[in-house]
Amino acid sequence: MHFTSEQRLDDGVLEREFTLGEIPGILWTPESASAPAPLILLGHPGGLHKMYARLAARARHSAATGFASATIELPGSGDRPRSAAAEQARSDLRRTLEAGEPVGEEIVDRLVLPLVEKAVPEWRTTLDALLQLPEIGGPVGYSGGVIAIGTRLAVVEPRISAAVLFAGSFVPRAILEEARQVTIPLHVLLQWDDEGNDRQQALDLFDAFGSKEKTLHANLGGHTGVPQFAGDAAAQFFTRHLS
Repeated sequence: MHFTSEQRLDDGVLEREFTLGEIPGILWTPESASAPAPLILLGHPGGLHKMYARLAARARHSAATGFASATIELPGSGDRPRSAAAEQARSDLRRTLEAGEPVGEEIVDRLVLPLVEKAVPEWRTTLDALLQLPEIGGPVGYSGGVIAIGTRLAVVEPRISAAVLFAGSFVPRAILEEARQVTIPLHVLLQWDDEGNDRQQALDLFDAFGSKEKTLHANLGGHTGVPQFAGDAAAQFFTRHLS
């Protein structure tokens, strides 16, 4: 892990950009921490620079309660090399949605499954590097991003103790089956009127999760209309399970 820049934010948070091979990312740590801080991995839909303001706000909120946070760019997003197959799948999805037609499993599989296969190993490699830093300790949580990535991580990564998942992206049937293997505590956020989300699919996924402790926090509003109190509830969830 190579740190390429750092700045101290006005609320006592140290922000450092890093690269890990070809993977760019950002790490936020609370400077006031007297011991290694528990870590939250911040997922997002891709485009690290575009998503920066929202990610930094989430990280600063987490730092105020003693958590470090880190994020990485998704494969094929931001400045990373594009995949012709992914671009074609994305184009087919847009065309289907614009025509008002149902989105078939074949398009969802082509778009989401290759992303999961590439992103999950990168998250695990990043976690390896982060946990070697003296200022970072366990336990580890995962928050947000493409829900299929979060689901796969919850299955294969034993170092993740709890997850907050955002039901706002398409879910392949294979991931729905994997959800039955998830056993960690979950807090799932669902925007009831999300224009880009299949509500029934999100409910089916929540039902499939095998966790004994799982909470669905549903609110009225579109994709970007998550109310502040929903974010506060997610923060309280991590405080219970990672502190």
